[in-house]
Amino acid sequence: MPLSSAPMPKEPSGEVDVVVLGAGSAGIAAARRLLAAGLRVAVLDARRRVGGRAATVALKGHPVDLGAHWLHNGPINPLVRLARARGEPLRQAPGERHLVIGRRFATPRESASLIRTFAQADAAIGRAMRREEDQAAARALPPLGPFGRRVLTVEGLVSGRPFDEVSLHDVPDMDYADNFFMAGGLGAYVARLARPVPVRLGIAARVLDWSGKGVRVETDAGSLRARAAIVTLPMAVLQREGLRFTPGLPIPVREAIHGFVPGVYEHVILHWPDAPFHGPDRLAMLLGGREEPPGLLTRIDGTPFHFFELDLPTASRFDGRDPDAPGRYARAVLADQFGHRAIRTLQVCRSTAWRHDPFSGASWAVVPPGLVAIRDRLKAPVADRVWFAGEALSRAQWGTVGGAWEEGERAASEIAAYLGPKGSDPAFS
Repeated sequence: MPLSSAPMPKEPSGEVDVVVLGAGSAGIAAARRLLAAGLRVAVLDARRRVGGRAATVALKGHPVDLGAHWLHNGPINPLVRLARARGEPLRQAPGERHLVIGRRFATPRESASLIRTFAQADAAIGRAMRREEDQAAARALPPLGPFGRRVLTVEGLVSGRPFDEVSLHDVPDMDYADNFFMAGGLGAYVARLARPVPVRLGIAARVLDWSGKGVRVETDAGSLRARAAIVTLPMAVLQREGLRFTPGLPIPVREAIHGFVPGVYEHVILHWPDAPFHGPDRLAMLLGGREEPPGLLTRIDGTPFHFFELDLPTASRFDGRDPDAPGRYARAVLADQFGHRAIRTLQVCRSTAWRHDPFSGASWAVVPPGLVAIRDRLKAPVADRVWFAGEALSRAQWGTVGGAWEEGERAASEIAAYLGPKGSDPAFS
């Protein structure tokens, strides 16, 4: 069924088995699984496009991801398995990285020392996790020597918060070689997966009423009744009551939703043909300058595009400033590192600000120390009518499109098993 922004039908024709709120990765995965089970499905999204925080745009004739770009944890990522089955153009992330110290590339010995420091940090975190005591992840790290500050910066970038604000049990996997990219963009891949799904775009759900039999969703375009609902909206949106529940959600569910904190991972998209980096899709670490940026992903898909990455402390410096401020910062840092002549062909194409996006509120949801149980708490359905899904609920792949997809499929499978064949629920009328 083609994507559509047509108005939602009024009752009584506005009845389905399951209504899915949100057409990101979790919502698309849930809808595909429900349709395969023979259930009637409607997917609603306030955006005018599918994909949520996975969005691919064309810049200078090349597809570039504004949001999610990585397919993490290839051996367990359902989107990697699905891509292989579909013959999608996957490419594996290379193991090599660039390390620049001052205005020179690091020696092999310096690069090996950096790799050992990351391995030492990973081993320490693994040992601490086995003790099962939830604490700030940074507390698990021993003294790490001259590259210790770089490890903390990178860990904070990929975690979405400074490392002392992240639960030890939610530290992301840093095995770069297990990651993949999608030629043509990850957002475009998710959009292809959405083609069979009945999505109604530009329709914001305002109220989810679960007071009676089944649920009723009130939107700007009318109302829709269903036997059950899957809510895939980001935690930051739920926290500010972008969707109102009536009656209010049970206290443990509300506490879990409000336990998350917003994760921030932004990037400045650069077009830099003369960049001094060789080989596609390699991470670069820049040290020894007046500013040491959190990260740089170079020559994406072999093109002149680069992602100048911004963590929470860096991105927050631009809040309240003009939209070109992150780009000016990136230019200044790279000029300091490589010299002004080296950046003469550099163009700033775009800067992301997912933390200010009204449909997202953050790049992903982060669990702070002491609250590791909240992800699992949200997996339990509310009154066997309302399920939650999304990256925030994934234990192994939180913060990722693959984790969101996995959770969408989980919720859909549970609903399909509970509802049974279409029309078999006598309580729904």
